[in-house]
Amino acid sequence: MPTTIHLVRHGHHALLGRILCGRMAGVELDDHGRAAMAACAERLEPVPSIIQSSPQPRAMQSADILADCFHLAVDVAADIDEINVGDWTGRSFHELANDPAWRRWNAHRGSSTPPRGESMQALQTRMVGHIEALCLERPGETVAVVSHAEPIRAVVLHYARILLDDFLSIDIDPASITTLVDGDGGIKLCNVNQRVAA
Repeated sequence: MPTTIHLVRHGHHALLGRILCGRMAGVELDDHGRAAMAACAERLEPVPSIIQSSPQPRAMQSADILADCFHLAVDVAADIDEINVGDWTGRSFHELANDPAWRRWNAHRGSSTPPRGESMQALQTRMVGHIEALCLERPGETVAVVSHAEPIRAVVLHYARILLDDFLSIDIDPASITTLVDGDGGIKLCNVNQRVAA
C-alpha cells in the first residue's frame, strides 16, 4: 500500500492577511477557523492514522480538531513549524510594503532571507526531509501533517519542480488539504490546495 501524506494548513485566525505572524505568540483560531477545520476533517480521504502538528498554537488547535474527529493523539513536530521570519515577526503587511528587504524577499524568494530569519531554501529542506522520513518510517500509513502556508508551499514547489522564486504561483488556503502519495514511482503530488467550505 502507498503512504499518503495530507498536508493541512491551519484554520483561519483574526490576523490573517493583515499581520505577518510567523512564530508570534498567542495567535489562535477564530470561530470561522474552527468550523473550517471540522469541515476539513470530513474531507480527509484516506483517513489518517497519525496526526502531526507544528508547535504554533493555531496549528495545534487545528490538529486537535482533526484528532477529536479520528480519536487520535497529536504528535508535535518541530520540523513542520512555520517559517521563521525573524525581525518581520508581528509586523503588518502595510508596514512591510515600504521595506526594500521585504520587496527583495518576495521578488527573489530563492536567494534572499528575512533579517535574522530563515530562508525559503532552508524551510524547503527541512520540510521535504521530514516528509521523506515519514514515508520511510510509516510505510503504507496515512499521516495528516498540520502546518502553515509557506511550509506547505515549499513542499509543493519541490515536488512540482517549480522554482522558489515562483512561490506565488501556488495558493495554500486556510484549512486546505494538499496530498502526497508515496508509491512505486516515488513521492508524487495527488492534489493541491483542496479547499473546504465551513
